[in-house]
Amino acid sequence: MTDPKAQPKLTLSTSVKELPGVGKARAASLNKLGIENVSDLLRHLPMRYEFLAGETSVEQLQADTIGTARGIVAAKRWVAGGRGKGRLEVTLQDEADTLRLVWFNAAYLQEKLFPGVHLRVTGKVQHFGGYPQMVNPKFETLAYDVVPEPLPSYRRPIYPATEKLPSSQIEELIAHCLDQLAGQIPDPLPVELLEHHAMPNLAEALMLVHRPDQPDDPGVGRRRLAFNELLLLQLGIEVKRQYNQDRLQAPTLRFSQAKDEHIRQRFGFELTDSQKQVVGEIAKDLQRDVPMNRLVQGDVGSGKTVIALYGLLMAVSDGYQGALMAPTELLAEQHYLSMSKMLKGSSVRIELLTAGQASANSVARKEIEARIEAGEIDIIIGTQALVSESIKFSNLALVVVDEQHRFGVLQRAAFRSKMSEQVQAGRIASPHYLVMTATPIPRTLSLTLFGDLDVSTIHGLPPGRKPIITRVVGSEKSDDVYTYIASRVAKGEQVYVVVPAIDESEEESENQLKSVAAHSRLLQEKYFADFTVSSMHGRLKPAERDVIMGSFREGNVHVLVATTVIEVGVDVPNATMIVIEHAERFGLAQLHQLRGRIGRGTKDVKNLCVLIADPVTDEGQQRVDAIADSTDGFRIAEKDLEIRGMGDFFGTRQHGMPPLRVARIPEDMDLLQLAKRDATDMVKADAQLKLPENQTLRKVLLKQYGTALGLIDVG
Repeated sequence: MTDPKAQPKLTLSTSVKELPGVGKARAASLNKLGIENVSDLLRHLPMRYEFLAGETSVEQLQADTIGTARGIVAAKRWVAGGRGKGRLEVTLQDEADTLRLVWFNAAYLQEKLFPGVHLRVTGKVQHFGGYPQMVNPKFETLAYDVVPEPLPSYRRPIYPATEKLPSSQIEELIAHCLDQLAGQIPDPLPVELLEHHAMPNLAEALMLVHRPDQPDDPGVGRRRLAFNELLLLQLGIEVKRQYNQDRLQAPTLRFSQAKDEHIRQRFGFELTDSQKQVVGEIAKDLQRDVPMNRLVQGDVGSGKTVIALYGLLMAVSDGYQGALMAPTELLAEQHYLSMSKMLKGSSVRIELLTAGQASANSVARKEIEARIEAGEIDIIIGTQALVSESIKFSNLALVVVDEQHRFGVLQRAAFRSKMSEQVQAGRIASPHYLVMTATPIPRTLSLTLFGDLDVSTIHGLPPGRKPIITRVVGSEKSDDVYTYIASRVAKGEQVYVVVPAIDESEEESENQLKSVAAHSRLLQEKYFADFTVSSMHGRLKPAERDVIMGSFREGNVHVLVATTVIEVGVDVPNATMIVIEHAERFGLAQLHQLRGRIGRGTKDVKNLCVLIADPVTDEGQQRVDAIADSTDGFRIAEKDLEIRGMGDFFGTRQHGMPPLRVARIPEDMDLLQLAKRDATDMVKADAQLKLPENQTLRKVLLKQYGTALGLIDVG
């Protein structure tokens, strides 16, 4: 074993690769668990504890418990099996009784375990043939001339592990780190705050969860560690919010009743009460010189595009530019088409800019860029191409970001860099931001992931949206489903068929997954021979997708087989049915989004969503049941959070946010509220955490959230 003295000094930021006994394979297994450094390792908490009763005599060992005893090896024998396998049987004798020990496929132990050897063994106690027995117990060899102290009872932590990295090895690594760091774990939180909440310091909390003495210790330690995570996150959000208010300046847009009426006339329909309320909140924000940071959430089809256009037109009517950034080219094109339709006949200059255009026609791309910089384009819609270095705005006032969970804070900073560097009194120019999501966000999550945004919610659906019936069937009913669908297609309706894979492969064939290509052929030949079946997926070039989508929208394609590329933004009023194959493989939010592709037309027909599913896990069954039971996106989002937990709901890594390893939302909602209050108070007293007592906290905050929350520019 490597001499500990030769090891570099251990800190919380030390990579696990530098720990004794951790090679490439073990480091890879740790990385798989999300463990990169010592801090991650110490926040990898036990999922449960085994109570080990302490060392007893063989006579006192209790069946079906984990026990420890010592004795002398009285006899051993190797029982050979086939192919070199077998078992080693050892008889251990203490002062009064006999314990039978069995190790399977451990021939190498014959050289270590021979009569006369003193052993201490720990394992699960069973009774076999009238004698107590342990199978594959842990053991240590004891010296002949030294009588060690009996092992006390203790709670053994059992950690989430992998096939190649068992809990016992994780326990050893954590024990090593705790021993090396004893008394040297810096606590970022002020002592006064911990005393106020009667919480242990960080080092004590780690000992409580990894080496508990009392049954309540793990809960006390975990609560402190969870509070640590939530307070850091809320502090980052509050510091950023305060910075935005104090240092950033956005254009102040003028508003009047006449302007409001003029913009609404463009829509051709009356806004719902909920839409009117959200529009009012946006108009109020845009009249201030503090940049708006507002999240508009609404269910699928709730009319968010109209809200976005209202804000963009408010900017344009005051002589400014607006930009809308979408996560996919398909969605950007959809926004461009729907907004162009509403702006038909107006003087508003609207353009589309996507990455696909850049490769297809660089001359056209440069022309659009030049017009943006010259102020000759009022509204520009695109993908991440909008934040490329070559884009320069003339006078950008509003940025609309669709599907915020696909983007991070960095894109917001990128738009700010495209404006003039400084304005009055040293404040930095910034556009207003309006964020839209069709994935309803539970309140607990909006506080956590979007705490720097004000939230507006569009309740209900606009008039004219048709109800959708959802049915769940097993794969054995597929024939009945497609026969019924074909009868409705024959009457002029259209259908989406969604599959979870693009290409056929050996693995997919074994799992009976349906690829786009294979399923298209099957449907064309067996059910829709007299109709047009097309397929679409993310690997197609944008121009190819446009052609297929255009044909489907115009009714020339009757059945569209696709992957989740149609998940958001696709609007085909004549599509009245959607079939989702292997529905158990999709996330709840995905299923709800896909279902929202139908029910958009005026036909008086039954809008039908069929989930073909054969769930093999409880979670898969829960997802399918939840989508069948409700069409309310907010209720579904809460259920999704309940099923998957905070860490996976959006996949915090998509946000660029470090995952919460310890805190559990919504269970820790009280801690989240507490952290939010404390963070607000701390930032009020010390806006940039520059007081001496906040220096450790400031360093930890910048390290953990500096990039994700854009705190680097805060200073």
